[in-house]
Amino acid sequence: MAYTIGLDYGTNSVRCVLVDTANGREVGTAVYDYPTGQAGIILDKNDHNVARQNPADYVKGIEATIKKAIRQAKKVVKKFDAGQIIGIGVDTTGSTPLPVDKDGTPLSMKPEFKRNKNAQAWLWKDHTGYAEAAEITELAKKEHPEYLAKCGQVYSSEWFFSKILHCLRTDAKVYEEAYSWVECCDYIPAVLTGTQRPELMKRSRCAAGHKAMFNDPWGGLPAKDFLVKLDPKLGELRDRLYKRTYTVDSEAGKLTAEWAKKLGLKAGITVAVGAFDAHLGAVGSGIGPGKLVKIIGTSTCDMLVSETERQLADIPGICGIVDGSILPGYWGLEAGQSAVGDIFNWFVNYIQPGGKVKGSHEVLTKKAAKLRPGQSGLLALDWNNGNRTILVDQRLTGLLFGQTLHTKPEEIYLALIEATAFGALTIINRFEEYGVKVSEVINCGGIAEKNPLLMQIYADVMGKEMKVSRSAQSCALGAAIAAAVAAGGYKNFAEAQTAMCGVKKTAYKPNAENNAIYKKIYALYKQLHDAFGTGIMANVMKEMLNIKDAYV
Repeated sequence: MAYTIGLDYGTNSVRCVLVDTANGREVGTAVYDYPTGQAGIILDKNDHNVARQNPADYVKGIEATIKKAIRQAKKVVKKFDAGQIIGIGVDTTGSTPLPVDKDGTPLSMKPEFKRNKNAQAWLWKDHTGYAEAAEITELAKKEHPEYLAKCGQVYSSEWFFSKILHCLRTDAKVYEEAYSWVECCDYIPAVLTGTQRPELMKRSRCAAGHKAMFNDPWGGLPAKDFLVKLDPKLGELRDRLYKRTYTVDSEAGKLTAEWAKKLGLKAGITVAVGAFDAHLGAVGSGIGPGKLVKIIGTSTCDMLVSETERQLADIPGICGIVDGSILPGYWGLEAGQSAVGDIFNWFVNYIQPGGKVKGSHEVLTKKAAKLRPGQSGLLALDWNNGNRTILVDQRLTGLLFGQTLHTKPEEIYLALIEATAFGALTIINRFEEYGVKVSEVINCGGIAEKNPLLMQIYADVMGKEMKVSRSAQSCALGAAIAAAVAAGGYKNFAEAQTAMCGVKKTAYKPNAENNAIYKKIYALYKQLHDAFGTGIMANVMKEMLNIKDAYV
């Protein structure tokens, strides 16, 4: 008997699973909600682009969840022994970089920076660096178009260098005090293995390739002279970052004696190199060639892989094509939507149609299920947190079209679900337009688990069967699978996935009648998408934001 632990650091909490490597059975689970901020996120009422987190919450979550999962496993499995645990895997949100000192201690853990938002972790959905992202994009277009070719032609405000450059320009004290910046998915394994010093830390191929423009053919990170043109101090930082990256089958190090004692584990067990939640969620959902995995939560990530022997075209508007970022030996392709669950939560929690009871997700979903496609006359754009794919423009905003004096809350709720489905179809179309075919769709995440209406609408809009990953914690399971491979429990991911992954019996097949109606509505969605995204209305949303920002 052998077990591994998967730690999944999400937007609002860290989740832990303790998994039997023989069959993927989850014998222990635990969740730790981040205590700092609003649902774990440090916000700024004057700037909707701000989203930070407290790294101390991450560290507390390790002990809280692993101990609880072990206690649960002892109740579930007779003669369970924590000594049978052979490894730990970690996934996190990203790009979520944090400033650290020479010892790898986050600045936010120092008394003088404790209350400074800029010294905290810059959560994936922090968009304060949108101007810097545009600047990076423009310079790369002129001098290094190859950088952009592998990340969809546009550098995003969600990504590593945008955030760091914004910090440099807005908080010199934090920037000067930071010896280096590290991704959350690199920080957690380093904490567990005692390799927190930036020069010792093994950096994730996934994070570096998709968010920091790292690519071996051009020497790793963007050239120093390129970064110097953005700011000389950014060029200097390059020397304090990293030169090599590692795939998730690699060992980040061994669990230290100190952490082993805290957690009740054996010292010296394997801790795998970290990766982003969506990438390991894809692993935990059984990703393979032709299998699109959709991780549906507050946002979505859409993951595909293709054999590295196959020559792929550069695909505009996606979040990167990186060798080994999901599975070693395969190109990892990432796309996604900046808000999905967050849009539904905005409507329920901020607008509060009908109050907290009559306007709950459950009530609105039940009422929306009685409506037919197009019956309300409403059409929405799913850009409430910008557009991640295919426009890669975080300054775009949401739109609801077709309201009348008779429009009901459930009709709006349905239109918001449909909008996210249309955005998902746009992503599939972009992949297939460039020769990457989608033969199967597997969904995972809380929404895929809990909302049959959304799953059916996705099937009807896309005209494809929607399967659901067997595990309710597919990201954490993927991290546990990575630990099993890195620890030598399996020779490769193919073997591990065959043993440890699966899909639920319930799947959602497209309704032909609904699909025909949605094809008509999607054509109208695409008109709005193109007009407000890149066409004759492209200035409207941004001009309104400029007016809004003038009041801050």
